[in-house]
Amino acid sequence: MKTELNYINLSYQTNSQKEYHIPLSYQLFGKDLFTAPIILINHALTGNSDVSGEKGWWKKLVGKNQIIDTDQYTVLCFNIPGNGYDDFLIEGYEDFTPSDIAAIFLKGLESLHIKNIYAIIGGSLGGGIAWEMLTKQPDLAEIFIPIACDYRTHDWLHAQCLVQKFLLNDKEEPLQKARIHAMLCYRTPQSLNDRFQNQYNQEKQRLKSEDWLVYHGNALNERFSLKAYKLMNHLLMNINADESTLEKIEARMHMISVDTDLFFPASEIRMCFENLKEKNKNVSYHEIQSIHGHDAFLMEYQQLNNIIKNILQK
Repeated sequence: MKTELNYINLSYQTNSQKEYHIPLSYQLFGKDLFTAPIILINHALTGNSDVSGEKGWWKKLVGKNQIIDTDQYTVLCFNIPGNGYDDFLIEGYEDFTPSDIAAIFLKGLESLHIKNIYAIIGGSLGGGIAWEMLTKQPDLAEIFIPIACDYRTHDWLHAQCLVQKFLLNDKEEPLQKARIHAMLCYRTPQSLNDRFQNQYNQEKQRLKSEDWLVYHGNALNERFSLKAYKLMNHLLMNINADESTLEKIEARMHMISVDTDLFFPASEIRMCFENLKEKNKNVSYHEIQSIHGHDAFLMEYQQLNNIIKNILQK
């Protein structure tokens, strides 16, 4: 199984008219290109192209004998340029929007001589970028599975990203502080309350919930760049696929929401589904039931596996 990091060197002019050289990196898993149906997976905010294998962040979904079986499919995942996984960082992160990232991914597919793909799957920010890709190239995929995301950033999410931006511009432990705030948006009050139940860590002299948040802040600080986090937050803040072109998307669409998601509320995703259904689009709606909120798409694997299994087998 091919898992090494590959590169495509691109020249790209952003929508803000800035010129960049982009070393677009990607990984391939499973069957060789053009020997099996291709599934493109777009990673989330702190994710990367390492989607399967021993360290794969979605290895419970993608791999040998998994629902996305690497014995049946070619799985492709690009790194969002500037996420730092390939050591490439972007200083002027505000030059880019999700529309730019979508265009760069489409250029990447073109460079690989991939004209069509079987399915495109994206969670959270990755799903927002996938929406942008399909409004630019409506015939790109047979199946589209956006998970815990919408085609645009709504006001509540924009506000949370604004708080993230303020924290990321702080001088003292900016990434840790931003991550702690983000964790409270990824989860729900019930998720934390049920897990920790006001238990106290005597050794550290603080609540176990506080210890958990501090741990996540420090852990991300050790593996992720501040510049990369600023870019990713900026992208999440500015998802804005052209609503007028959504109905032109030719793929069979299967929207998956989480009933307790605070970032991309199920009600907003249902509204998008209902609007497209009225226009006779081939679109379905699925909902994960979980107390864990937005992060459920990285936790509720049994539900997610069942949903995606039924989609891919049709």
